[in-house]
Amino acid sequence: MDALLARLGLALAIGLLVGLERGWRERDAPDRSRTAGIRTYGLSGLLGGIFAALAETFQTASVLIAGFLAFTAVFAIYKAREAAHDEDFSVTGVIAGLGVFALGALAVSGDHLAAAGAGAALAGILASRDVLHQVLKRLTWIELRSALILAAMTAIVLPLLPNRALDPWGGLNPWEIWFFTVLTAAISYLGYVATRIFGTTRGLIVSAVSGAVLSSTAVTLALARMAKSGGDAFPLAGAASLAAMVSIARVCLVVSIVEPRVLGSMGPAALAAAIGFGACGAFLLSRPQGETGVEMPARSPFDLSALLLFAFLFAVVATANAALAGQAGARGLIATAAISGSFDVDVAVLSTLRLVGASATAITAGQAVLAAVATNALVRFALAFALSPPRFWLALFGATAVALAMGASIFFFVPSF
Repeated sequence: MDALLARLGLALAIGLLVGLERGWRERDAPDRSRTAGIRTYGLSGLLGGIFAALAETFQTASVLIAGFLAFTAVFAIYKAREAAHDEDFSVTGVIAGLGVFALGALAVSGDHLAAAGAGAALAGILASRDVLHQVLKRLTWIELRSALILAAMTAIVLPLLPNRALDPWGGLNPWEIWFFTVLTAAISYLGYVATRIFGTTRGLIVSAVSGAVLSSTAVTLALARMAKSGGDAFPLAGAASLAAMVSIARVCLVVSIVEPRVLGSMGPAALAAAIGFGACGAFLLSRPQGETGVEMPARSPFDLSALLLFAFLFAVVATANAALAGQAGARGLIATAAISGSFDVDVAVLSTLRLVGASATAITAGQAVLAAVATNALVRFALAFALSPPRFWLALFGATAVALAMGASIFFFVPSF
């Protein structure tokens, strides 16, 4: 009895939560002018729970089915009258009411934790109407097409790929390669969304940091070109340093998702390097600068050609890593990670993390990840040296040297966790 009362209380709470959002949205409407508000949705959730309890008592699902159909008919009729009066063609309120009834039933006769989570998600989606509409308005056809292609390849192709190694070294696993490709694209998409929201020229710091989640190398190249065109070199180099800091944070995020055990061996050194880049960036940006932003292309990482190229490079490096790790041990893995990190740090990191527990230990993988990060930082400096004036690349060289020195000091003198 106590458990049933608690579940009925949850069914009522789900309805009240959704009703709170619905009632707040229509709070300025005249009294008795709306079909459903906070009380109606709350009672709808409770009603769903009661019918589910009755179905269990009589041991027949027809009671719940009949209750759901009757509720749907009554609720839809009143909503139709309201819609005709207001000339409103939205069906959201009807779907929300049906969802509340169904979740109330699930809370009593099914997984109450799932019902609670789904109720919170339903209320959140309803409350996000304006945000979702704004996102839809700003979404371009290319972005939508790319996302649809990625969704299809993930939901259809990924389950069909063999989840086993196809090479003798255990490196070429099609399912893992494509899974990590999708994961990397999803993380990069955070930077892409930030760039789209803030714009590519809305302040030096904001655009550099948001763009670095997508590609710190692209940000560095853009800043180098701006310095060459006459921009103030020191603030631009400071923004490049902040982009490098974000790049290291991105690597740590990937490691924490894919193989958290490696964080103990590379996390302290990476954190020290990130702090070094951040401190130097803040120092270089301390002098006044205008509202200049980073001019970089905001290309969606969900683009099919970019995904296929990443997957191909990942497959090549993963196979080479596995072969060298088996033949040359830790030194071979670190060398391969350093080389591959010079052109894509994500490829180097992910191909290394896959070997943890198989042909590499967490400590060896952490060293390989740090080698890839260091090589990538040096490549960014080399590009700046080739494309920017001395004031810019000298400032970036100083920041890179400080960051690498701090990271190396922690790596050699602080024990791994």
